[in-house]
Amino acid sequence: MPESKDELDPPFEILEPEEWRSPIVFNSPHSGRVYPSEFLITSRLDIATLRRSEDSFVDELFAGVVRRGHPLMRAHFPRCYVDVNREPYELDPRMFDGRLPSFANTRSMRVAGGLGTVARVVGDAQEIYGQRLSVDDAMRRIEALYKPYHRALRRLFSRVHRDIGAAVLIDCHSMPSTTSTKEERPRADVVLGDRYGTSCAPIVSETIEATLRSLGYSVSRNKPYAGGFITEHYGNPAAGLHSIQLEVNRGLYMDERRYERAPTFARVGTDLETLADRLAAVPLEELRPYRAAAE
Repeated sequence: MPESKDELDPPFEILEPEEWRSPIVFNSPHSGRVYPSEFLITSRLDIATLRRSEDSFVDELFAGVVRRGHPLMRAHFPRCYVDVNREPYELDPRMFDGRLPSFANTRSMRVAGGLGTVARVVGDAQEIYGQRLSVDDAMRRIEALYKPYHRALRRLFSRVHRDIGAAVLIDCHSMPSTTSTKEERPRADVVLGDRYGTSCAPIVSETIEATLRSLGYSVSRNKPYAGGFITEHYGNPAAGLHSIQLEVNRGLYMDERRYERAPTFARVGTDLETLADRLAAVPLEELRPYRAAAE
């Protein structure tokens, strides 16, 4: 069960391999399940409902990549408390008492949907809070959790880039196996989001898709998820910085109703280790900065 405690200490961690073998970095920003007690007091929803926004067990699902030689960063705080896959100040003024700072982005599509840096809703648009929050509360969450998380992720990503000459960020997420809206076809097993080819070199997306298909998974690209803030802002292929988002269908590895690992959990985790190995085998020359980019 998720923990409830007054303070998140530590709020996130980086699992480092004994031997670094490649420029691949894994990140799980939405698998946190430590719910601060003060947050639970202010929420009108129970934990079971709040957990609908979690990428449940994704950090554990990808944990095997560490023994394959790749670091894994993971958040401990839940995304419905503060979402690091947003701009730092995507905030809905309807949620707060007082005036938001002038630099806050109050008009993004994500804010309109209730899914800003401090979320207003979870699940099927269920309101998290029964009353408005103070602006100071939102600012504290951003200063204490959001900004330190990104500082640590930037340092990790830059360290790999400096030491190896290129860096590839795999942003790990999960998606419900079904949706409340009527879809024409079943969801893929994995959705790759590379911002329509702009956040990483083609060989990164191609290697991931080919590997997963060879392992028996159905794969789609950029629909319905093209990658969020992290994918967009960490990827700069011309500079040798690559970022791609992986959305794994929860039906593959967990019981979505009971929030329990499924018997298939270990097999999916092993397949993701295979994926990490295939990515590590991509020639560095294919990932380093493009000299032709300025020509």
